[in-house]
Amino acid sequence: MKNHKHVLENCLGYNIYNASLNKIESNEKLLINTINQYSFCIAEKDNKFKESLLQSDILLPDGIGIIAAAKFINKEKINKIAGADLHDYFLEKLNKESGSCFYMGSSETTLTKIKERLNKEYPNIKVGAYSPPFKHQFIKEDNTAILNAINSFAPNVLFVGMTAPKQEKWAYKFKEALNTQYICSIGAVFDFYAGTTTRPSKFWQNLGLEWLGRLFKEPKRMWKRYIYYGFVFAGHLVKHKFKKES
Repeated sequence: MKNHKHVLENCLGYNIYNASLNKIESNEKLLINTINQYSFCIAEKDNKFKESLLQSDILLPDGIGIIAAAKFINKEKINKIAGADLHDYFLEKLNKESGSCFYMGSSETTLTKIKERLNKEYPNIKVGAYSPPFKHQFIKEDNTAILNAINSFAPNVLFVGMTAPKQEKWAYKFKEALNTQYICSIGAVFDFYAGTTTRPSKFWQNLGLEWLGRLFKEPKRMWKRYIYYGFVFAGHLVKHKFKKES
């Protein structure tokens, strides 16, 4: 995170946002990402992903692992802010201001459901969307088409949903080329809002166990993210704790 006053500095090597979302103010373009235990572990093995996270203007603590790290290593209490929270915040803000947003990522079916729901719940928002090709890496022509779609719409807020680390790398690479005020990498939120995937209930969220709710719903897909990488992350916590105290 760069030049933002509401941060917890050097938590696992990152500067983590530590304030409410309504404190986000800037006349400059902002790149907003989230970090959790899984993305932290993946970034330790992927230098381009790590650079994308480090170069975030705002890096949100999206996960109980990061909250625990702040307490264990920095002796600071911070609050979890999920990508879904960021999405809700901007929709409320844009609806009041009659602003605009653009969804880049996911399938045409999911994007259609997003637009239908958004038009009912936030009628004052102008909304655009683009479904990119489903492939591991975009070619030059793909990126040109994506940028043209976004920039011709010129949204106040761009939501990028292509899963980590692809979305963070893409947003960082093209930040300066994008004609928008806020660039938000929010991944699974596209499916949550469209209703194609159900976010764990407030019961799980309030207990700090949203990850457990997701694990119960999709054990085959989520076990490695939460169980395997949970142990890997714990090892990183201990290492950083000893490093900080030595």
